[in-house]
Amino acid sequence: MEPKVWRFDAAGEQATLALAAAQAAWLEPGDFVALSGDLGAGKTLFARGLVRALVEDPSLEAPSPTFTLMQVYDSPRAPVVHADFYRLRGVRELDNLGWDEAIDDAITIVEWPERIPEALPADRLEVSLQFDSSHGPDFRLLEMRGHGRVGRRLARALSVGTLLHRAGWIEARREFVQGDASVRLYERLTKADGTTAILMVAPPRPEGPIVRFGKPYAAIAKLSPDIRAFLAMADGLRGLGYSTPKILAASVEDGLALIEDFGAETVIDAGAPNPFRYAEAVALIADLHGRDLPDSLPVGDELYRLPTYDVEAMLIEVELVIDWYATAVARIAVPSGARMQFLGLWRDILGPILAEPTTWTLRDFHSPNLHWLAERAGIARIGLIDFQDAVIGPPAYDVASLLQDARIDVAGDLEMRLMALYVRRRAAAAPAFDAERFTAAYAAMAAQRATKILGIFARLDKRDGKPQYLRHLPRIERYLARNLAHPLLRPLALWYQNHLPQALGPEPGPPEV
Repeated sequence: MEPKVWRFDAAGEQATLALAAAQAAWLEPGDFVALSGDLGAGKTLFARGLVRALVEDPSLEAPSPTFTLMQVYDSPRAPVVHADFYRLRGVRELDNLGWDEAIDDAITIVEWPERIPEALPADRLEVSLQFDSSHGPDFRLLEMRGHGRVGRRLARALSVGTLLHRAGWIEARREFVQGDASVRLYERLTKADGTTAILMVAPPRPEGPIVRFGKPYAAIAKLSPDIRAFLAMADGLRGLGYSTPKILAASVEDGLALIEDFGAETVIDAGAPNPFRYAEAVALIADLHGRDLPDSLPVGDELYRLPTYDVEAMLIEVELVIDWYATAVARIAVPSGARMQFLGLWRDILGPILAEPTTWTLRDFHSPNLHWLAERAGIARIGLIDFQDAVIGPPAYDVASLLQDARIDVAGDLEMRLMALYVRRRAAAAPAFDAERFTAAYAAMAAQRATKILGIFARLDKRDGKPQYLRHLPRIERYLARNLAHPLLRPLALWYQNHLPQALGPEPGPPEV
């Protein structure tokens, strides 16, 4: 299939330089840019724009390498190789230049690439330039084609450019922001006046292989397929008085949203949970759980319906501990009979809990996603940023997510004080609130979440090459052992003791019988 052609007008040198700089923003080490066009059409000008943006020096001359053949620049991202093939007659001359070594893990820009077509990689960006004097003496027409993997990134980059131009942020400085375990990407944009915003790149979720019921894992686990869930929940929560990022611009088709920047301050203070901020987060979630909430929300001209966090979703999540943690961390192959027993125990535990009244379950209600907005008042000081996988589910789930944070230690006494705060607030608003049943549901949801996360973090290491998540496993194992001490979960505790004792920590005590 021929790659899509993207066409642009550049009315002068500055427009050409700006267009080049916009492409430099998404280039990565190992990328190859092939610049073609007639003599004097602007290949060197476009290359200069790329090089200046990559090395972050807007005054760099970056002359044509017609006579030097190759010029190498240092940049924060990777070495930048600017070459000209015009005077070369074949691959052998490239070998004499040490070409393969020079471009290894570099961003390579080549003028006259057609002179040695066999040197062009399958994955590349092609830019062709030509003058169009009918529109002015320095007017250029540019065509871009992304071959292979570069094509997908080119399409995303141009979609981002369109969104930022429409929103008035095209001139903003862009800086990558480290995300967490998700597949979404984030950038912080800063205007000349210091105003900031966050660009969220959340393309539609790939289908994935069919695993059960003719559905992929994401569909069974009720993970949002696209950005509509984020947009709907952001507006829905903000309409109830909670702090979610304002949507400055969005493109559902491209999976893009430009949103309000809540800064870097969270409910964690000096590397530990801030009890006051955590209490505000508990007050927020208690307030949410006391409301009569709809099961669908508007997004654009349609309605987004929150999925139900049903037993099949929870079961496929807990199975991750067998599929990934048991095999990759504990080095155990759980027999099929033990697996079926495991799922049967969970089904028995979850059924009554899921039959209780449900609410909006934000699902990622924990410290990395809870910003502290000191200038606001009351529970509006908690800034919510991660809710695109929200479902209709048990109230206890988000309370457990907060008070048994997978990434930072929450002391047991603080957990108990905050749990008591939640119970008091719920009981004050609804005298029929049953604290004992909620405590049992809390233990079950906390155990379900801990079980799931053991599997997820093992998968992040084994499948996705992110071993940093393994350091959290001892904390999650401690949570799991603590939760399984609840009488409701004794049969499950026995199963772990018999089939997967590693998940209970280094020296688990025997469950009470």
